[in-house]
Amino acid sequence: MIRQYELVERVSAYDPNADEALLNRAYVFSLTAHGSQTRASGDPYFSHPVEVAGILTEYRLDTATIVTALLHDTVEDTVATIDEIGEVFGPEIAKLVDGVTKLSKLELRPEANQQAENLRKLVLAMSDDIRVLLVKLADRLHNMRTLHYLANPDKRRRIAAETMEIYAPLAERLGMQRIKQELEDISFVELNPEARDSVLRRLEYLRAGTGNLAEKISAELQQVLSEAGIVAEVSGREKTPFSIWRKMQRDNVTFEQLADIVAFRIVVDSIPDCYQALGVVHGEYPMVPDRFKDYISTPKRNGYRSIHTAVIGPGNSRVEIQIRTRQMHQVAELGVAAHWQYKQQLTPKDGSQYRWLQELLEILEHAHSPEEFLEHTKLEMFHDQVFCFTPRGEVIALPRGATPVDFAYAVHTDVGDTCVGAKVNGRTVPLRTELGNGDQVEILRSKTPAPDPAWENVVATGKARSAIRRAVRNKQRDEYRRLGSAIAEKAFREAGHEFTERALENVLRTLNMSSVEEVYVALGDGTLSSRQLLERVFPGERRWYSRGAFDAINRMLPARLRRSGVPRGDGEAGLPIRGLTPGVAVHYAECCHPLPGDRIVGVMTKGRGVDIHTIDCERLEGAQDDPEAWMDLRWDVDPAEPGEHVGRIVAVVSNEPGSLSNLSSVIARNMGNISNLKITNRSQDFFDMQLDIEVSDLKHLTDIIAALRATPCISSVERVRG
Repeated sequence: MIRQYELVERVSAYDPNADEALLNRAYVFSLTAHGSQTRASGDPYFSHPVEVAGILTEYRLDTATIVTALLHDTVEDTVATIDEIGEVFGPEIAKLVDGVTKLSKLELRPEANQQAENLRKLVLAMSDDIRVLLVKLADRLHNMRTLHYLANPDKRRRIAAETMEIYAPLAERLGMQRIKQELEDISFVELNPEARDSVLRRLEYLRAGTGNLAEKISAELQQVLSEAGIVAEVSGREKTPFSIWRKMQRDNVTFEQLADIVAFRIVVDSIPDCYQALGVVHGEYPMVPDRFKDYISTPKRNGYRSIHTAVIGPGNSRVEIQIRTRQMHQVAELGVAAHWQYKQQLTPKDGSQYRWLQELLEILEHAHSPEEFLEHTKLEMFHDQVFCFTPRGEVIALPRGATPVDFAYAVHTDVGDTCVGAKVNGRTVPLRTELGNGDQVEILRSKTPAPDPAWENVVATGKARSAIRRAVRNKQRDEYRRLGSAIAEKAFREAGHEFTERALENVLRTLNMSSVEEVYVALGDGTLSSRQLLERVFPGERRWYSRGAFDAINRMLPARLRRSGVPRGDGEAGLPIRGLTPGVAVHYAECCHPLPGDRIVGVMTKGRGVDIHTIDCERLEGAQDDPEAWMDLRWDVDPAEPGEHVGRIVAVVSNEPGSLSNLSSVIARNMGNISNLKITNRSQDFFDMQLDIEVSDLKHLTDIIAALRATPCISSVERVRG
C-alpha cells in the first residue's frame, strides 16, 4: 500500500504547485473514515482508494482528482457525508466525490436494466466533469486487479463482461490505452480463460523459437534511421493476449498467420521528421499494401495521432511500425490526461476530441429507454474507424462498416432525416453501400424529412440508429393521431352524435389518459376501440354503430364472409386513408396487394394500426370472429400525386430466347416497374413467373395485364389474389 508521504511525493514530482496539505488531509480523512473495514482479499479497505489515487498519479492528474480518488468511497461506505466533504475539502471536490458516489450506488442495483442505467448516469456525470470518468476508470481498474478474490464466479463474469463492454471502450475513447488494455486482458481471464491460456502458450513457443528477434529488429531500424540522419527512439512492444485473440477472430486467421504480434514504435522530434522517417523505412523495406494509415493528418476521435505502416522487414518478417512525435507519444500513452483538458470540461482546445461524448449525450437525450441507449452507445464505441470527406473537404470519422446514411447523420441530424440518396466519389450508390477510407460523400436531400425505417438495418453508428428510431416513432405517432382522429369522428357520426373534443376531454380520467392526442393515438394503433370510446362517452347507450353501415358493407362482401355484426360501408362512406404512409399506421396486406380502385376493408391490430385488404381477400375469413376490428375504408387518392403501389401477377411465359426481354419491355412501355420477380415453376416449354409491379392504381395494372396477354410469347397472365 502506498504510504502518505509517497503519494504526496508522486504528485509533487510532476506538479510543483500541488496542495500538499490538502493531499495529507484527504489521506488521513479517508484512512480514519474507513477504519477497520476490509476487502474480499483481507486487506484493509483503505488500500483500495489509495491504490486508485496511485493509478491516477501515473497519469499526472491534478490535486483535486487525486483527492477525489482518496475520498471516492467514503460517502458510500462510511458515515461521512457530502456536506462534510464540502466543508473540509471545498465544493469542487465535493461535487466530484458526489458524482463518483452516485455511480457506485447505481452499480449495486439488482434490476435487469442496471447496466443500461449505469452507463446512462456515467455519461451524464462525465459530461459535467470528465474527471469523474477518470476516477471511475481507475476505480474499476483496481477492482479488476483484485477480481480474483471474489468467491462467486458468476459475479466475476458479470463484472468482467460489463468492464469489457463499457469501461474498456470508454478508456479507449479517452486515449488511455494502458488502462484499456489491462481492463480487457483481466476481463479476458474471466470470460475466456482457455483462449487466453492458448495464446500465452503460443507466445512462449514463439519467444523460444525466435529468441531476441524483437531486439534485433529494433537495432536494425535504429541503425537505418541513424544512417539517414534521423534522431529517433525505436522500441518494440508485444501485443496483449486479448488484442492478439481479437485480431485472430476478426481476420479469421490462425496464430501462425499473424505477423505483427510485436509492434515497433519510432519516436522523433517533429512532424516533418515523422514523414522523413516514413520515407526512409519505405525506401529500405517493401511496404505491405493496405496497411498504411495516417492518423497525423486525420487523428482518431480520441485525439490519437501517429503514422501506421507495415513492411517486410529484417529476416523477411512482416513488421508493424508506428511513427510519432514525443508529444504524440505522450498523448497516446496518457490520453486525455496528457492535454490537461479535463479542466476545461466540455470545451477543450480541440473540440473534436469530445465529439463522441456530445454524440452520446444526443443519443441519451432521444433514447426511448435505457436499454436502447445502451445498444446505441455500444455501436458508437466498439468499431474501428474510416475517414471520409464532405464535398467541402471536412473530415468525418465513422466506424468501419458505416454507410452514407451514417455519414449523413454524422454531418447533422437534419441532413440524415432528409437524405434520399448519395454520391460516393461522384458516383450515385445505394444507401447501403459500405464506405471506405478516403471516400468523398455527397448526400442528396429532399425538402421534407422522411427517414426510411429500413435504414435501421444498414447503419453502423448509434447516433444514426437512434435518430432513425426517433424519427420513425414521431412519424408513427403523428399518423396514429391522424388516423385516430378520423376514427373518432366517424364513430361519433355513425352513433348519431356530433363530434367534439370536449366530449373526449371529459372522459380522459376514466380512460387513464392525459390528453386528447393520447386518445387519438390509442385509437389509431388499435389499443382503444371506437366501441370502448363511445361506451365511456355515452354510458348506457348501445347504438355504438349504425346498422346501415353494417348492412351496406355486408352487401359488398363475398358470400362466405357475410354475417351479422361485421361492419360494412358503401365505399363512399368509408374512412379515407389519403396521406397515411404505408408501413406506419396503415399496412397494405401482402396476401392480396390492394390497389387504388379496389374495394378495401381494414382490420385493426392492437399496437400495429390497420391492415388493408381487398374486399374479397381470403385472409378476411380469419378475422370474422372479431367484427369490432373491421373498418370500412376508401382510397381518396390525389390524382396529381397517385403514388406507387405494388400489384402482384403470375405469368406463364414460353421458354424461348427473348421471352423475358419481351415481358419486361411490355411492362416498361406501359410505365410499370418490376420490383420483384420469382420463377415458381419450370418445364421444357414454359416458365411460371410471379412478378411484383409498381403501378399507380388498379386500372394501371389492368392495362399492363391486357398488354401482356396480347404478347405472343406469354401464354397467360392473372392477378394474384392470395
